[in-house]
Amino acid sequence: MTAPSEHLEQVRLVSWFRRTYPGVRIFAIPNGGGRSATQGAALKAEGVTPGIPDLFVPAWNLWVEMKRETGGVVSPVQRDWLAYLEGIGHHCIVGRGFEDAKRKIEGVKKPAG
Repeated sequence: MTAPSEHLEQVRLVSWFRRTYPGVRIFAIPNGGGRSATQGAALKAEGVTPGIPDLFVPAWNLWVEMKRETGGVVSPVQRDWLAYLEGIGHHCIVGRGFEDAKRKIEGVKKPAG
């Protein structure tokens, strides 16, 4: 049996997160996907940067990089971004599938209020 795609794992995670934490906002960083050279150049000029984690939860300073349960690899540029974000006080997790990401998010110390 093939592991679900990263896309499907992320869709499931965002749906679960929004149901579980209705007052906490989560959003995706649209860095992936195929684009034309013109679209890619326009997005790069606007500040789109490779390696940024897939999801951000501003209230918790939490970044989530999603990978498939099996086979997903954190690239060097992604590792660099994760290290940078942690170095400035943000929390980062790499979720290897929905269940792993969910468990890690549940373990994050959330701010009071």
